[in-house]
Amino acid sequence: MDTQVKRYYHLKQKKKELEAELQELHEQIMSYCQEQQTSDIEIGSYRVKLVLQERKEYDDTKLYEALPDPEVWRLCSKTDPSKLAGLVKLNVIPEEKLKDTYTLKPVTLLKVEKK
Repeated sequence: MDTQVKRYYHLKQKKKELEAELQELHEQIMSYCQEQQTSDIEIGSYRVKLVLQERKEYDDTKLYEALPDPEVWRLCSKTDPSKLAGLVKLNVIPEEKLKDTYTLKPVTLLKVEKK
């Protein structure tokens, strides 16, 4: 078991290092694309795309007012956009009830594909 615990610890450390490096590279690539004023570029044998999306950021107070049924609120418990999207998709909550409970936040995703 000592070997497994040791390996686990080292892998977790490596994961932290890789995530930090990925974040740094992500920022550099995003910055390069902004400098080039492009959202789609080929670099060597790779294609880089920036994809703009909008994410909903809910206001807990407004959401609670829009969902007065305690049973529905318990299903959400804490604002979780993916759970709310699922409840809307299942027709548990009508989309129009949530209309004024969130703001849209633009998010740019980075996609790198090999040609």
